[in-house]
Amino acid sequence: MTHSNSLEPSTLVISVGGSLVVPNGGIDHKFLKDLHVLISEHTKRDWRFVIVVGGGGTARHYQESARKVGKLTRDDLDWLGIHSTRLNGHLLRTVFRDIAHPVMLKDPTRPLTKWKKPVLIAAGWKPGWSTDYVATRLAKRLKAEVLVNLSNIDYVYDKDPNKHKDAKIICDISWKDFRKMVGNKWDPGMNVPFDPVASRLASTSKIKVALLNGKNIENLDNLLRGKGFIGTIIGV
Repeated sequence: MTHSNSLEPSTLVISVGGSLVVPNGGIDHKFLKDLHVLISEHTKRDWRFVIVVGGGGTARHYQESARKVGKLTRDDLDWLGIHSTRLNGHLLRTVFRDIAHPVMLKDPTRPLTKWKKPVLIAAGWKPGWSTDYVATRLAKRLKAEVLVNLSNIDYVYDKDPNKHKDAKIICDISWKDFRKMVGNKWDPGMNVPFDPVASRLASTSKIKVALLNGKNIENLDNLLRGKGFIGTIIGV
C-alpha cells in the first residue's frame, strides 16, 4: 500500500536503525553513501535533519560477547549499546562532515542553540533510553508532528514474518494497538519496530511515526518530496 503524503520542507527527526549502518556482515558503506547523497540533496530544498543512529550489529556483538564471559547487569548491557550508538554516530558525523554540526549530540535535553548546519547527528545518552526514545524526545522538543523511523523492514507485521509465514502487513495502526504488540518495558538489545518507552512518549505527545525500509532510498526520497511512499504509519 502507498500512503498519500503532504510533507513540506521543515526539520525532520530520523531514527536510523543501527542494523542499516552495521548489519552482521560489517559496515554498509553503500547505505551510508546513498543516505549522504539523498540528505545532501534535500538540505538544498530547505530541509533540516536530526539523524539519531542505533547500535546495530556492533551493540549485539559486544553484548553477546560480554554475556559469554561473565554475569552482566542491565546497565552494563545498556552502556555497551550506548557506546555502540556513539561509535556509529561518529561514523555518520564523519560521513556528513560537509553539512553536519561538528559535534555529535549525546544529551537530547541540552540546548540546540549552537546548531547552525543543516544536519545534526545524535546517538544514545544513558541507560533506559533507546535511540528511538532519544529521537522521540527530540521530535517533541522540535514540535514535530512526524518522526521517520528507518529500519530493515518494509512494514510492521502482526507477528514476526521470519517465524510465521502467515504474518500480515500492517499499513496503519493506532498507538493503542501498537503498544499492545510491543508491551511497556525496554530491554537493551530488544528487537521491535519501535521501542515501548518511545511509543508511550510518542503516543502522549501525538507524534506519528512513519516506519520505512531504509534500504529503499527512493522511497525515503518520495516521502521528502511529498509523494506517495510505502511503509507503516503508527499513530493514526
